Amino acid sequence: MSPFDPILFRELPVIQKVIEDETWYEGERRGCYVAPEDPVVRENVCLVVLRIGREMRERFSAQLNHSAGEIGNGGDQAA
Repeated sequence: MSPFDPILFRELPVIQKVIEDETWYEGERRGCYVAPEDPVVRENVCLVVLRIGREMRERFSAQLNHSAGEIGNGGDQAA
């Protein structure tokens, strides 16, 4: 993996949202505040990212390839 992986860069906001959601869910389950660093939250985040990771990478890779294709073609659409 390169030091700047454009796909990983696009995945980060999605992963951050998963962390926020799982923190909220665990807090609701316990009925009290739960930190994002909580072991249960981390475990749940890992499970979600493992479940959606491949699909997410494929989607962002396709978007990146599509964007690169538009740039390579000068952004012109064939008439």
